[in-house]
Amino acid sequence: MYITSIKFMKRLIISSVNHNLNNAIALLKAIDSNTYQDTSVGPYYSSIGSHIRHTLDFFDCIISGLDSNDIDLTARKRDEILSSDKNAAIDHIFELQETLLSYVDVSTDYLIHVTDNMGQGKVTVNYTLESILSHANSHAVHHYATIGYILDHLGIEMKIPGFGYNPTTPINKREGI
Repeated sequence: MYITSIKFMKRLIISSVNHNLNNAIALLKAIDSNTYQDTSVGPYYSSIGSHIRHTLDFFDCIISGLDSNDIDLTARKRDEILSSDKNAAIDHIFELQETLLSYVDVSTDYLIHVTDNMGQGKVTVNYTLESILSHANSHAVHHYATIGYILDHLGIEMKIPGFGYNPTTPINKREGI
């Protein structure tokens, strides 16, 4: 019973992450390359592409470190192609989704070492696969909200239900971008 519930939980988390990544694909298909690369919006002057690349880096760190049980969130690739080429980002998302789906039947009943810099140096803590994927999903939502801010300031309106909102935000308060 316990193993079945863990597998169900993992399947639900991976499905949720992939749904969230599908929202990014919908966004990327809806905007042009100039919008994807635009860095004119303050106060940070970052592009939608840089936020997409950053969220993908987070997932890449998980995938890269899982086999060695050493996920280092500070060792991001920062592949600038993903920041500038929305089609490359879409292809990368599809690859990530396929890899995540392969984890559904993998035994992950062990703790995973995850290293990050909390502002005062690196620290390593223990996660489960499910908890680090949940963390990555929330991290993506946070950056999607920033993307919504950028689009608003660029005067671009589109509707992707729930994009940039935490699922616990009351529905009447979240419309998506």
